[in-house]
Amino acid sequence: MTTNKKLSLVEVISMAVGTMIGASIFSIFGLGAKIAGQNLPEAFLLSGVYALVVAYSYAILGSKIISNAGPIAFILKGFGDNVVTGALSILMWLTYVVSISLFVKGFAGYFLPLFHIEPTSLSLGLVEGAVIAFFTALNFFGSKAVGKAEFYIVLTKLTILLVFILGGFLTIKGSNIKPDFDQVHTSGLLNASVIFFLSYMGFGLITNTSENIKNPKRNIPLAIFISIIFVMIVYVLISLVTIGNLPLPEIIKAQENALAEAARPFLGNFGFLLISIGALFSISSALNATIFGGSNIAYSLAKDGELPEVFERKVWFGSTEGLYITAGLGLAFALFFDLSSIASITSTVFTVIYIFVLISHFKLAKQFGGKRLLIAVNLMILLSVFVALIIYQWQTQKSAFYTSILTFLVALLIEFLYRKMKERKFTIGEKALTHDNIS
Repeated sequence: MTTNKKLSLVEVISMAVGTMIGASIFSIFGLGAKIAGQNLPEAFLLSGVYALVVAYSYAILGSKIISNAGPIAFILKGFGDNVVTGALSILMWLTYVVSISLFVKGFAGYFLPLFHIEPTSLSLGLVEGAVIAFFTALNFFGSKAVGKAEFYIVLTKLTILLVFILGGFLTIKGSNIKPDFDQVHTSGLLNASVIFFLSYMGFGLITNTSENIKNPKRNIPLAIFISIIFVMIVYVLISLVTIGNLPLPEIIKAQENALAEAARPFLGNFGFLLISIGALFSISSALNATIFGGSNIAYSLAKDGELPEVFERKVWFGSTEGLYITAGLGLAFALFFDLSSIASITSTVFTVIYIFVLISHFKLAKQFGGKRLLIAVNLMILLSVFVALIIYQWQTQKSAFYTSILTFLVALLIEFLYRKMKERKFTIGEKALTHDNIS
């Protein structure tokens, strides 16, 4: 993959924002309203605070450890080369594959109704194949092409959402957005904040492109914090407009079309068209950035010994096979597998990776910077979020709880057998660059 042209700060922020404000922004509000009620904006605000807790460590370590393996490089620095570190790296790459397949399915789900095409297995498969082929081809041209495309896709998407926000604020009913902090509603707020925490996970993509970023010491921390705060503001504003224009029972009933229904009072039928177009751009930007990040981490981990060598082989025109394998597997999942149970565990996987990153940062604080007391407080907050997430899964979706445990065990087994058979060592810890020795 061509990487001689580095990504600017604006392009990196665009990629992170494009991933965070992805498909979920158009489908999550029905579930959120059901759990948080009128406290929906507060839930998004609280989940943004969780993201900032993790961002502190990502920003410090990401500015010093320059590797497209991102958090896996941080964990390796803190814990060394072992089966757990290797299993986490496999799991992280697989979350990108699953995310790609989910975005592809989401795109097809919005695209076909917009053009009045019946969603058959054939039509869905054709659209899924076409969209993943397009963005894989775009990624072939390298990081600069991805960054430029992401900037314009995100700009279009945010323009549509801005119309939604500005138009909706004129018709908000104050009584609809008044928060309620009694015991039941506070419990709902906390549960929703844990779920919405997943909506901010795209900021980690920044560290998975660190080798392709201009001036990483300065731009990685800036990109992380700017993207999270920006997305937090957008989420809160959209949730205010949604619950302010549509009664809660109607939002819950609308489920995946909650934003479109909320646009009806002030945009009419045009709102449905606008939101559908916004959804397509939203999913496109998330898919574009995720294919880039997934292929980057596949190549980086293979190069350093953690994935099979085929991921690091370069074909004659300079692209890595990691790109094609990552995108191809994403399409295979979209075409042949039921993703509901797999997708539900990605949140657990990411949270576990975050926990290991914070523990690593605590151990490395003297070497790379950061206040240990603050890291410890942040770690306690994140552990509380993880426990709340597990409890929520146990209470509402036991299959996800058991699948999460099984996934970790399988990853550990694969990692153990792979090390035994191939006798490769994971070497990011020795090879990852620090900013001090980057020219």
